[in-house]
Amino acid sequence: MCAVGGRTDPGAIVAVAARALGGRGRAVGVERLRGGTRKGVYRVRVEGGRDVVVYVWGRAEHRWPEAAVEREGPFADPDGLDLFLGAARVLEGAGVRVPAVEWVERDHPGPGVDMAVVEDVPGPDLEGLLARDRRAGMRVVERLGPVLETMASLRGSGWGRVSGAVRGEGACERLVLERALRDLKEGARRRPDLAAVRGRVERGVVEAAARVEPRRRYGLVHGELGPDHVLVGAGGEPVLIDVEGTMFFDVEWEHVFVRLRFGDLYRSLEVPGLDGARLGLYAWAQRLSLVAGPLRLLEGGFADRRVLEGIVEAQMGWIGAHV
Repeated sequence: MCAVGGRTDPGAIVAVAARALGGRGRAVGVERLRGGTRKGVYRVRVEGGRDVVVYVWGRAEHRWPEAAVEREGPFADPDGLDLFLGAARVLEGAGVRVPAVEWVERDHPGPGVDMAVVEDVPGPDLEGLLARDRRAGMRVVERLGPVLETMASLRGSGWGRVSGAVRGEGACERLVLERALRDLKEGARRRPDLAAVRGRVERGVVEAAARVEPRRRYGLVHGELGPDHVLVGAGGEPVLIDVEGTMFFDVEWEHVFVRLRFGDLYRSLEVPGLDGARLGLYAWAQRLSLVAGPLRLLEGGFADRRVLEGIVEAQMGWIGAHV
């Protein structure tokens, strides 16, 4: 792997960007952007043209410990160029804005990584905009509501990633229950305070699952849609990023996470017809996932330790209040 400090060689990134530009300006610099635990995200400065962003998938860019990576099922590791391209194609076809793909290069000579050159959306991310100018951010949130409604209205023949690489059998709620119990077991192994209430938490999760009625109706979900995964386009429109996890699944799974991340702004994002029993089960599952997942990353030497520790503490507070 050709990388600098665990990152892809900037020269390789500039070379790919230059091929994508095809003479429309000259690539003159590379800046690594924050975020991303499964791919590298780099802005390439362009002299005489507009900047571009390069996504890089490769071992040096993947920060999850190998033992913590899920390989099967609806929550399998959302990593790779094909998942990105498949999701972008389906979302764009539904009228959902994502960064436009300008160039794709597989197995780049030298670093041996996959890369995609995409447009550099000029605006900030929604999280930053809300912190800086809440009124302006709320206007974007209001435009995001119809996007979520459009996605919820799309129907898949089964659950799984939109690329078709993962198609499964079994009810979504059963899969979520099994995963929640695994996350509880792993979290309790790493956190004595969770171990102390493990029995009560397990009862709460199992009882929530028992209230869910069978259903076979799947909508399109992003899977991890927080304000940090929404950029603001030049016209103030929401632009979804980190879309590799996009799949057909119970829409309630998406909306539990969206409510958690957007807080009181969620009233502008709720869609009609959500199942309360599923919301109850998925709330437990999401919270347990947000304990176990960060704890796994911390074992892998993730740099932003305080951020992950804060996520875990927030979820432990919720769990403590519900047992």
